Amino acid sequence: MEVGNNGPEKVEQTPRKTSSGMDENVAGLLTYVLGFITGLIFLLIEKENKFVRFHAMQSIVVFGALFVASLVLNVIPVIGTIVSVLILPPLSLVVWIVLMVKAYQGKMYKLPVAGEFSLKQLEKMNN
Repeated sequence: MEVGNNGPEKVEQTPRKTSSGMDENVAGLLTYVLGFITGLIFLLIEKENKFVRFHAMQSIVVFGALFVASLVLNVIPVIGTIVSVLILPPLSLVVWIVLMVKAYQGKMYKLPVAGEFSLKQLEKMNN
């Protein structure tokens, strides 16, 4: 913040651009919009921006895992079906919203396990 004659003023920062020309926070948000599908798309098209690539990889890991968990739980009679219908959807919705908001705010928000795993996978891809 800068302090002017009229008190504190917010200084606007111009968002960094990605190689595709988008603002990085918008691209980060879009990596989560359709779950692992948009994560995969952005991982393939964005070659330079580490912020977008991280969010794309985290989207693939998180929503890919939730998708597989849903498939597995649907095979388990009664308890699996109950969990996949009553617990997984609200959990997925909350995680989805939090990740999109954090990415749009420009934060490199890492989920405890998936975030670290995503960083390690990106390091392997870059070598």
